[in-house]
Formats: sequence, C-alpha cells, structure tokens
Amino acid sequence: PTYFWKCVYGLFECVCLCCVRPGALWMCIVLNPHCKPEQKSSWLRQLRRWNSVDVCPWEDGNHGNELPNLTHSLPQGAHGNQEMRPHRTVFTRAIEACDLHWQDRHLQHIIASDLYANYCYHDNQEGSLFDSRGWPLWHEHVPTACARVDALRSHGYPREALRLAIAVVNTLRRQQQRQLEHFRRHKKELLHKGHTSITNMEGWVGHPLDPIGTLFSTLTDRADLQRMPVQRLLGDGESYVALAVETALIGLGQQRVMPDGLYAQEKVCRNEEQLLAKLQEVELDDSLVKIFRKQAVFLLEAGPYSGLGEIVHRESVPMHTFARYLFTSLLPHDAELAYKIALRAMRLPVLESTASSSDLSRPHHIVSVVPNRYPRWFTLSHIESQQCELASTMLTAAKGDSRRLETVLESIQKNIHSSSHIFKLAQDAFKIATLMDSLPDITLLKVSLELGLQVMRITLSTLNWRRREMVRWLVTCATEVGVYALDSIMQSWFTLFTPTEATSIVATTVMSNSTIVRLHLDCHQQENLASSARTLALQCAMKDPQNCALSALTLCEKDHIAFETAYQIVLDAAATGMSYTQLFTIARYMEHRGYPMRAYKLATLAMAHLNLSYNQDTHPAINDVLWACALSHSLGKNELAAVIPLVVKSVKCATVLSDILRRCTLTTPGMVSALHSRRNSGKLMSLDKAPLRQLLDATIGAYINTTHSRLTHISPRHYSEFIEFLGKARETFMMAHDGHIQFTQFIDNLKQIYKGKKKLMMLVRERFG
Repeated sequence: PTYFWKCVYGLFECVCLCCVRPGALWMCIVLNPHCKPEQKSSWLRQLRRWNSVDVCPWEDGNHGNELPNLTHSLPQGAHGNQEMRPHRTVFTRAIEACDLHWQDRHLQHIIASDLYANYCYHDNQEGSLFDSRGWPLWHEHVPTACARVDALRSHGYPREALRLAIAVVNTLRRQQQRQLEHFRRHKKELLHKGHTSITNMEGWVGHPLDPIGTLFSTLTDRADLQRMPVQRLLGDGESYVALAVETALIGLGQQRVMPDGLYAQEKVCRNEEQLLAKLQEVELDDSLVKIFRKQAVFLLEAGPYSGLGEIVHRESVPMHTFARYLFTSLLPHDAELAYKIALRAMRLPVLESTASSSDLSRPHHIVSVVPNRYPRWFTLSHIESQQCELASTMLTAAKGDSRRLETVLESIQKNIHSSSHIFKLAQDAFKIATLMDSLPDITLLKVSLELGLQVMRITLSTLNWRRREMVRWLVTCATEVGVYALDSIMQSWFTLFTPTEATSIVATTVMSNSTIVRLHLDCHQQENLASSARTLALQCAMKDPQNCALSALTLCEKDHIAFETAYQIVLDAAATGMSYTQLFTIARYMEHRGYPMRAYKLATLAMAHLNLSYNQDTHPAINDVLWACALSHSLGKNELAAVIPLVVKSVKCATVLSDILRRCTLTTPGMVSALHSRRNSGKLMSLDKAPLRQLLDATIGAYINTTHSRLTHISPRHYSEFIEFLGKARETFMMAHDGHIQFTQFIDNLKQIYKGKKKLMMLVRERFG
C-alpha cells in the first residue's frame, strides 16, 4: 500500500508540473474558504518544493525575462513570502495566495447575503465600500479578486461566487467612470505631451488567472443561475448576460502592454479570441446595443486607460481583432460610432519608424518592459493580418460611400506597413467592386487602384517574390478603371516599375488586343495609348538597354521613327552596356523582321564581346556564332571577309572553327540570298586566299594548341577520345594545300615530345603512322 500511494503521489506531482494552468488550479486550492491552517501550511511547503525544482515551468513561458514580483497587488500583506528566485514560476501566485484569507468583514457580508447594501452611503472616495446606488464594491487586485470567485465556484459555492463577481464588476464599472473623469480633467495636459504610459502593469486579457473569462463564465453559467434565483443583485433593466458582456468589453478594451515571450504573446491572442467567441454567441438586443454604445464611447474618450484612446503607448496590445467585432456589432445601429472605433483601432505604433525619446522611456509601473522591443513581438505577423482583416471589413461595409471609402483608404495608407497586406486589401477591394454583373463600383475601383499604386512604390526598391504578380494585377485594375488610369501609370512609370517591368509587362499589356477590346477604344484613342506605350518603351530602353532594348524594338515596330530611335539606342549601348547574348538576341530579331544588314551589324558587335576558349566546345554561344557566320556568308564575300577576323579573334575552340570553315566552303558567298547574289562571282572562295586562309590557319593552330593542352593532364580512359580528336584535326589539316606534310610533322612532334606516354603514342602510330 505504501508503494502504491508513493506512485500515486508521484503521478500527481507530474500532473501539477505539467498542467496547462497550474497557477489558476493551485490558486483555487489554496483559496478554499474552509481550508484549515494546517492544510494550507502543508500545501505551502509542497508548492515551495515544486517551485524550487529546476524544470518548474515559468509563468510566462519565457526563459530570458526578469519579471517584477506582483505581491504588492495583493492587499493583505503578501510581501512576506516573496521568493528569492528572480523569475515567477507557475506556482508563485499560489504561494503568494497562501497569505490571503477570508476574514475581512466586508468580504464576508458580500458573499453571505443578497441584501447587503448601504443606501445612505454617499462617500465618493477612491476606496469606498459601496457605489452611488449603495451596492457593495470589492477593491482588490482584479485577478486576485477573480481568483476568489473561481475558488468559490470550484469548491461548491456558486451563489457566493456570483455575489462576489457582481461586486467585482460593479467595482470595475465605478473605476472606469472615475478613470474617464480623471482623464477629462487632465486631457489637455496629457494630449499636449504627445505620449502616454500604460497604467496597468499586467493586462486582464491573457492573464495567467484569466480574470475576465472567470467573471464572464460566472455570470453566464445557466446551470448555476437557474438553480439559485438571486433576489437583489441586479439593477432595473439589468441582466446577468448584460453584466457579462459589459465585463468582457471592459477587459478587451483595456490598454495593456504586450508581454515578453512567444508563449505569453500567443496567450494574449488566444484569450482575446476565446472571449470574442463567447461574445459572438450572445444575441444582441436593444439593452446590449446600449451597453456597446456606452463602452465604445468610453474607449474613444478614456485616454491612457483605453486601448482605443487618442494616444496609445508604442508597445500596447493592438485592438484590431476586438475593434472588428465592435465594428460589425455597432454598424447596423450606429455606423458613425462603428467607423470611429475601427479607424482609431487601425494604429500599430510599434511599427512606426520613429518614436519620441519620451515614448521609449519606461515609467516605474512597467519596469518589466525593456526599451525598443519591436523585434520581440513574436506574434507580429498575426497582428498585422488582423489589422488587414479590420481594414477589409471596413472597405466591404463602405462600398458605395465615397466619403467613408476615402477615410478608410487614408487610414490604410497611414497605418499598414506590409506590402503583402496592402496588396491583399487592393485585391479585396477590386473583387468587391467588380462582384456584381452590373457596372463596377468606380469609387471602390479607384481605392483598389490607389492601394495597388502604394504597393508598387513600396516594393519598387525591395525584394518581393510576388512582385511580378502585383505588376500584372495593377495593369488589370487600371484597365478596369479606364484608359486615363493606364495613361497615368505609364506617365509616372519610373516611380512604380523597373524598366523591365514597364516594357515587358505594362506597355506590352497596354498594347495587346485584349486591352483594346476591353476598353472599347476608337482608332484615335488606340493611337494615343500606343504612343504613350512607345514613349515609355524608349525611356526604359535608354535607362536599361540590356533588358529593355528588345522589348522597345518590338513595341515600336509599327512606328518608323520610334523603331529607328530604339535601334539607335541599341547601337549606342552595344560598345559598353550590352552583352554578346543580348546583342545576338536582338540581331536574330532583326533578321526575323527582315533587316539582314542590321542583324549583321549587331552580330559583329556581339562578336567583339565574345571569347570562346579551346575547351568550350559546348558553350551556349556556339549556335549564335554559327548563325552569325551563316548570315555573313549569305550576305556576300565582303561581309564574310569582315566577320572572319572577328571569329578568329574571339573563338579559340578548334571544333567550332572547323565547323565554320567547312560551312563556308560548301556554298558560294551571297548565293543563299537572292537579294545579294549579284555581289559575288558565283565561285567558291579559295582556301589559299583571304579571308578563308586566315580562318584555316587559325583552325589548324587551334587544333595544335588544344592537342598540347589535352595531353598535359590526359588519363588512359580518355585515350580513345583523343585519337578521335586527332582524326578530326587531320581532316582540317588536309584542307590546306600542304596539309599532309603539316599533319605528318605535327604527329612526329607529338611522338617526340610525349614519348613517355608509350601506350598513347603506340595508339597514335597505329592510327596515323
């Protein structure tokens, strides 16, 4: 039996150390109203032992942050049990709570009776025990007070838990009113500073004890409420659900600092979403709408106490998710107020590029926050997506209202810094504007276009893998807006697009048949649009001839002056600004368009940039070289004579040179082109005279040099391949009138120089004598 209970106790320890919310669980245990002193002492010893274990989880899940001790928030002298460890574990709050008791007379009256009130009590001091209606208040650190409520419910005292919960909520409402009055008295002074501080050391949403969730559950638990009718806990027209909703709104709207650590930040998001999910299950009636209006006004006017005050702290938790819920709830009843809330919530101060030095200073009551902590907002991507969702919701609701759309657009442009999210909003607006079969909403289309233009400007100088998609989409959007929008983006292309994008995507799309058909343009309008596109293409070609010249030539084909201008730009840039690949590409285009002499000119310019070494027999430019020689050969003897010296200078690869030589000897120069056939005598060119003699000598020389290079580091497995190479070399040697003699001397030299390679030289003798 002893061993059995040891195992059970060990398992219990594991559960306690790994529990999802051990802090809240142990708060409930040690706050048992009827817990005996010896039991509490026993729990305290056990909690301290677990607390000292090295693997004991920390409360915020963050292993690199020092948090202040929060025992000063506990009103009954909890300072005596402050732990020496610098970090708060999941058991720290329970250890501190062991100093709490239930003997306070006011607390006992609150939980004991539905009739506890003092209607003659009119003390409006901060620590008043009753509100102006005479109902009891409970001034205790809110999470601690809510932990008492949770403990009462957990230990089978639902009526007492409900009484205390209502007292806590009444205290929150009174505190909220006092905060509003205080801010109104000092509003001018606070707003003049231009910055604010966060008055709550720890927020109630995302708190380890989940105080707002506890109050909400207590006030909406139907099983408990049906089982125990309460006589006088509510005012006229109030309901438990209304009280729960107002409590949730108070907690969600509280300005609170973003905690440190991924776990704590994710918990804030999760807790907020859970509360909103509960609120969405509540059906709004007139009384609840009244509460929404009241709380919305407070959020807008309560200054530093509200997450939606006029000025918020740089690192306060954003209100986007909460504001979207408020917006959709209020919109059918008070659109003006709904938009005020949503527009105020669009802010994201932590992403602002500059912050005043005073804003970065930390007042004494947020000492746990280190300055300039922007990189440690681990949930920033989620926050930005929620900001985007809020903006999208407003855009959808504002369709058809030009004034509201303009206001929402300004807010998006000011507050959203992610190009991807702005692009998503632009796409959303475009879809909404063109959703119906009828005419599109032109106002919303213009908003979509403006957002698209902002995306172009943001991403112009930064890398974005969706950039090409964004450019194509913008042109589509501008086309939908109208011809003036297309003309406008072409006029200001240099602020929106790279030269390559402007020519290959923008101008090409503008001049396509599908665009002309879509816009229903007449001939005059078509010509004006095409003229703008050609002007853009020429400007881009001047700025970036390497990447835009070919596109410019293509776009200017139908306008002689523009085409000549583009061609001249290519010639001017050929000497220094363009590679042989680009020049060969444009040269082939010129031949295709029926300009062989211009193609030849560009091909010779390309050859000047080329350098093919002896071992580059698979170089991608080989086909271009063969094409250039074939083009020169087709034009005539003079053109071929001019290009061969360039080939000899640029190409050192023997197999390529022999291929060119062989092609040049098969036909008469100029015979391929009937246009230029009169420029030749109809005879094959002689290999003993220029220019083919120069090419032949260069080819033989290339074979000799390549042979020596290959023999320097040849291995036996390449012997047969080398013998084949010598066979090709002999074919070229034989094209010369004394080729046989030259080749024999060449082989003899090899035998003499490389006589140490006996096996290879034996193979050479067998094949070539």
